[in-house]
Amino acid sequence: MSVKAFKLVSAVEREMLMGDKAHINIECIECCGKNLYIGTNDCFIYHFLLDERISTAGKITFAATKQLHKYLGFKKSVSELKAASALTRLLVLCDNTITLVNMMNLEPVPTGARIKGAVTFTLNENPVNGDPFCVEVCIISVKRRTIQVFMVFEDRVQIVKEVFTPEQPYAVAVDGHYLCLALTTQYIILNYNTGASQDLFPYCSDEKRPIVKRIGRQEFLLAGPGGLGMFATVDGISQRAPVHWSENVIGAALCFPYVVALDEEFITVHSMLDQQQKQTLPFKEGHILQDFEGRVIVATNKGVYILVPLPLEKQIQDLLASHRVEEALVLAKGARRNIPKEKFQVMYKRILQQAGFIQFAQLQFLEAKELFR
Repeated sequence: MSVKAFKLVSAVEREMLMGDKAHINIECIECCGKNLYIGTNDCFIYHFLLDERISTAGKITFAATKQLHKYLGFKKSVSELKAASALTRLLVLCDNTITLVNMMNLEPVPTGARIKGAVTFTLNENPVNGDPFCVEVCIISVKRRTIQVFMVFEDRVQIVKEVFTPEQPYAVAVDGHYLCLALTTQYIILNYNTGASQDLFPYCSDEKRPIVKRIGRQEFLLAGPGGLGMFATVDGISQRAPVHWSENVIGAALCFPYVVALDEEFITVHSMLDQQQKQTLPFKEGHILQDFEGRVIVATNKGVYILVPLPLEKQIQDLLASHRVEEALVLAKGARRNIPKEKFQVMYKRILQQAGFIQFAQLQFLEAKELFR
């Protein structure tokens, strides 16, 4: 049974990006605060400012204002963008090279600092180094079976570690010293400080795209066998039951208490609290789904959209209105981490009372008594 957890709202429409140039495709996106960056297949970066507007009826819309665009000078696509806001730098991967550019004017740093030989890269959101003016970057190297860890400063880069893997890596997420890797035939956790590794489960990279995503401290979300979204900690165990995805998931994101997944035809929303599928949104030709500071963004080749979450209280009230008491209580308990303590206690008491009346009306007196108590 469905819950309306998210609404899909357009943010950047095709004409704003490409005008009448039909050959331009969106390859990657990055969002940092109000700044939205788009990398295209013809080697341009576009910078937009996103303005969120709420109508008197409570409807949310987004207005994107184009700031500038910049040609990087290659005949290749911009494959990845990552913002390092503390350094006011954007890390741009194009033609196997990560270039540092200024977040505001998109000019490369004067020192020309760059990282060469990168297939893909990620930032360490739980950095080992305590320096606030440095970001830790982990790359899959063009050298076979090699991961490299760099420290990136405002105008220079420094290699920290080179790690060799038992098979060729295809995707990586990092937390502290722990790398979660999708290799050719399996997922593993590797501590690059000690060299200790832990096998997770088998996986065939020839058959489908791996997904490796850090979702919290020492925890990752992976696309497992049989269309399962699997959770794994750095100790190689799962503290949550898996969610059932379709076989061909392209991307996944977390917006607590939901896991959102994208395949060729739909965006699906599963609850982390009871693993049930809660919502399905038709979405054709999507190829990017990412979350940025809690905001979930999806994109086709031609447009960018934002998944706006409905307030949890509204979702709980909708469940109660449908007499889905158990689901409403599970969601209410899960909402505890998103709502200030005093406000939560008032809200939770009211929900227990409403749930009690629903059970009472259905002649479930024992259950009602427990809720009233």
